[in-house]
Amino acid sequence: MMTHPGQIEVESLATELDATGFPENLPTFCATQAEKYGDAIAIDYFQDGVQLSYRALHQRSNRVAANLLKRGYRKGAHIAVMLPNGPASVLIWFAIMKIGAVIVPVNTAYRGKELDFILNQSDAQALIMGDQFQEAFREMKACPDLLSDPIVVLSGELGGLENGGELVNFDPGYPVIATDLANLQYTSGTTGFPKGCMLAQDYWLVLSHSIAQVHNHYGNTRLFFWAPFFYMDGQWSFLSAMATGGTAIIASKMSLTKFLGWMHEQDAHYCVLPEPILKAVPPTTEDAKIPLKFVHAFGWRPSARAEAEARFTLVARDSFGMTEVGPAIICPEASGEKLEQNTCGVAAPYRETRVVDENGAECAPGEPGELQIRGRGIMLGYYKRPDANADNFDGDWFRSGDLFVKDADGYHRIVGRLKEMIKRAGENISATEIEAAMREATEIAEAAAISVPDEMRREEVMVVLKLADGFGEDDFTAERLLDHSTRLAAFKRPRYFAFVEEFPRTATNKIAKKQLSVTHLTGSVFDCESMKSVEATKARNLIGR
Repeated sequence: MMTHPGQIEVESLATELDATGFPENLPTFCATQAEKYGDAIAIDYFQDGVQLSYRALHQRSNRVAANLLKRGYRKGAHIAVMLPNGPASVLIWFAIMKIGAVIVPVNTAYRGKELDFILNQSDAQALIMGDQFQEAFREMKACPDLLSDPIVVLSGELGGLENGGELVNFDPGYPVIATDLANLQYTSGTTGFPKGCMLAQDYWLVLSHSIAQVHNHYGNTRLFFWAPFFYMDGQWSFLSAMATGGTAIIASKMSLTKFLGWMHEQDAHYCVLPEPILKAVPPTTEDAKIPLKFVHAFGWRPSARAEAEARFTLVARDSFGMTEVGPAIICPEASGEKLEQNTCGVAAPYRETRVVDENGAECAPGEPGELQIRGRGIMLGYYKRPDANADNFDGDWFRSGDLFVKDADGYHRIVGRLKEMIKRAGENISATEIEAAMREATEIAEAAAISVPDEMRREEVMVVLKLADGFGEDDFTAERLLDHSTRLAAFKRPRYFAFVEEFPRTATNKIAKKQLSVTHLTGSVFDCESMKSVEATKARNLIGR
């Protein structure tokens, strides 16, 4: 059997990565890039009019590292950081790496209850926070004694953390190595309290340099990002730009209506393109002139991906990764006919994947099972969670909890979450598949498919829908839903539907299905079987109070 061209493409990226090699640690990475690129702009916070060169990033983070060391924080110290996107967040991040300490990024939306959990569970010994978050800090009821006097950053200025003269070189006086713990990166907690992923410096080296090879393939040197730096997305985005020697253009605040204009104004070659932009922003003649060369289209429908490629004359590809493993699957440019199967690609460099059944046996090509991943630089485990480590590892294989199909050419297609399968009259139905089908409708911006109880079939399918701009509930009737659902097999078609103005969200902006209740709905629940709205009591029984 001949190797698929896309697989050859990814293997060539891995070969180039092997030939280039990796820095010995993150401090060396920062120093090497500063020496190589000097006054070239590493990071541009264009909305704030602030830029950092590679040299400034290195020397200023050296000063912060020296001041952290003077305050008594050394290798292994857990330092929580609660800052918005801006120079302070990236300078402090590198400073913590340079002293071999461990950063605990904190979501800036957290209030007292969430801070109680994160700061205590992580054993944080220090907290660096923006002055605008002090009220949330005061809401804490179980503040550790060590955090009673947080380091407050006023309006993004580092103040005492940056005292001292110019520091070209910095040495903490002890070794910092790639296997040192770098992050306790907390997951969004969709299935309970968040878990702290223990990520070593090597995790970030593998992740950033792997994605940099993709950027190099497309010739991307100006990369646009909008994810907050307290998410791993914000961190890998910047580090991958840095690994190319390019410029990371970072938005402090996201805007769908301004997004395409920013791409033109900033001469951006790459971004993570939000799928709703296709419906939110009407096409214009300027679209074909956009400087974008390549975009990540995470979780997009094949038709939407093809529409984006035609409208913007670029390459749009999905991929798959997790906080726990970094990049797992990447979709090559030469994917060809595989794109019609909604693939997210083949195993990324330094990653192996397998799809296994419920007994742990590897599935035959085309058979669905759980995706498992292993390789260099995946997380060391969940912090202080031996129960979760036992559940989520099969030897050195990380269990993703996602159902995938892997074909004979090594291409993967996600089927859905193991815990989000709907079992209607004995038939397994993927919530992800239903949601993708609903988003195909012009009127629908977002969809959440959930299981609801049914006396005859045990579970039924319900879809909760958020309408696209310009549409009202009268535009998407039961008849329209039934007609649109014919693209699904009969047993997969939703029986119930309802609308929301906005979904409840997790900390990472994913739809929080478990929090959905009748209080979120803008009207009644409609039953496509009886063609009537259900009574309020039944609606509460279906979706909860």
